[in-house]
Amino acid sequence: MLRFVLVLIVLSCAIFSMEGQECSGNLGENIFEEGDFGSGASNILQTNPQIAPGYIYTTSPPPNDGFYTITNNTTPWGSFASVWVDTRDNSSDPNGYMMVVNASFTPGLFYRQQVDGLCENSLYEFSCDVINLILPGRNEIKPNVSFLIDGNEIYETGNIPENAQWGTYRTTFTTAPGQTSIILALRNNAPGGNGNDIALDNISFRACGPGLSIVPNEPLRVCAEAGGTTLEAEIDGNQFTDPTVQWQQSLDDGMTWQDLAGETGFEFIHTGSVEGLYYYRFLLANGSVNILNPFCRVVSETKIVEVVPTIFPERDTICEGLTYELGSQLITTTGVYQDTLTSSLGCDSVVQLELTVVEDEGIALGFDIENPTCVGNEDGSILIQNISNGNTPYTLTVNGNDFEFPLVEMLAEGEYAFRVEDRFGCQADTIISLEDPAAFEVELGEDIVVELGQSIQVEPLFSEAAEGLVWSYNDSIICDTGCFSLEYIPRLGGVLSLSAKALASSCVEMDALRVKVEKVRKAFMPNIFTPNGDGTNDVFLVQGAVPNVESVVSFQVFNRWGGLVFERRNFLPNDIVQGWDGTLEGQFLPEGVYLYVVKIRFLDGAVLTESGDVTLLR
Repeated sequence: MLRFVLVLIVLSCAIFSMEGQECSGNLGENIFEEGDFGSGASNILQTNPQIAPGYIYTTSPPPNDGFYTITNNTTPWGSFASVWVDTRDNSSDPNGYMMVVNASFTPGLFYRQQVDGLCENSLYEFSCDVINLILPGRNEIKPNVSFLIDGNEIYETGNIPENAQWGTYRTTFTTAPGQTSIILALRNNAPGGNGNDIALDNISFRACGPGLSIVPNEPLRVCAEAGGTTLEAEIDGNQFTDPTVQWQQSLDDGMTWQDLAGETGFEFIHTGSVEGLYYYRFLLANGSVNILNPFCRVVSETKIVEVVPTIFPERDTICEGLTYELGSQLITTTGVYQDTLTSSLGCDSVVQLELTVVEDEGIALGFDIENPTCVGNEDGSILIQNISNGNTPYTLTVNGNDFEFPLVEMLAEGEYAFRVEDRFGCQADTIISLEDPAAFEVELGEDIVVELGQSIQVEPLFSEAAEGLVWSYNDSIICDTGCFSLEYIPRLGGVLSLSAKALASSCVEMDALRVKVEKVRKAFMPNIFTPNGDGTNDVFLVQGAVPNVESVVSFQVFNRWGGLVFERRNFLPNDIVQGWDGTLEGQFLPEGVYLYVVKIRFLDGAVLTESGDVTLLR
């Protein structure tokens, strides 16, 4: 029975229409095979195809203005085409050809072919893939292409953008009564010069018909014993006055199709009972003559019918002591068993099991064990080195987790439960223990308290011979040249640490202690001096303990009226040369009280200012 869905169909374009429109129903197969320009290993087709009136064919790419060529790749064309997109044709064929056109300075036709064998008074869709070859962003002259049928424009693409993408442009047209051939032409509406360079591919003609579908719409799975299953051709619209059907089947998963003899009704009954996938579709044309003409018919979707088997043979082998569950049966011995069940489709299915039970001979394992190299390391490993009395392949679990047989790596100290299972389920279980070596120990002793400028002395103890000592204070390395004892003057309190490596095992350990630095300031200024030349107390100078005092920043002496009589900067304390001998410009100053101001920088970076008075006596 013919099924129609009554929907108003407006034919998309008469032959003289200027407005392009995509086919709203199903399409037929492409009837214009020349439109993909063929394929070849050579970069350029060497024979002039004679398809572009007014243009010159070139075999020396890239083409100049007014020239064209057939090529499979623009990439090798060099610097001239540096402003062009590198592209292949718009197909999966690596050698597929396309037509490359460098537009003439004057707009005009650049493609013309005759298409024969069309059906009169029939709707067709014409399409073409086009790419603007100018690189994006250059803003040059953009191609604008018109589709012409028998000299009449039926569609205009508009400006084709510089986006480095292939675009498909399509329209529909209807042949006139008695018309079986057309002249197809493409016209470039833009001038040549800077830009207006295009490539074309996949020019195609397809018959356009109403929308087609096969009922039932959902995927179809049937039982092998179910008998005939009905497929129904559904047509969405009344475009054809004499709709005629031909069912087809594919025996190579949809690659090629063949007519099913006598199957020309709107219903088809699938009768195949052998399990597998069956591919069906139907052709539709307007009348019994047109259904025989591939230029006049459209193609439905593909319907796949899956026939589900009813008998499922199975073979399996298990280890002695295991149980095989088949339906409600718990099987432990060799034999042939059967179970009947009903599938989700309602099919009565039979499972035939041929089960073999093999003897468990006791899988024997041999291990190669590597303990962790140092305490806390995770570099131990266990290798199953020898295995017997089992059947490959084996699976391995350790502490309940799956591992790739036969090596387990990156292990720390501990116990590891190994289970090895062969292909039939026979198992071997054992526990392997890994142990850390004796610990390598480094000992620096108790925390230390010192006064500012006082040195600390540390002699570390090792549990075994050591090397590679690195001493750090507050994370800064202070010795990495093998210091087996350390004397160090800290500026500030902090943490002293030592990293060392055991000579035998290369295990690295460290220890640390805290250092407290008490900020005692050991600087002194006398309150009297006697510059009389007797060699005793002849100079007034800054006195201090080094390195507690790092430097004297400045030392100034003033008379009682505030006049500067002596000044020194940036020197070490206790230096007589830097002291005041009681003179000013070589002249002895009188006895009396003088004032001083001194700035002292200490080892911890602190700069303190001290002032006072000193008495000069002669």
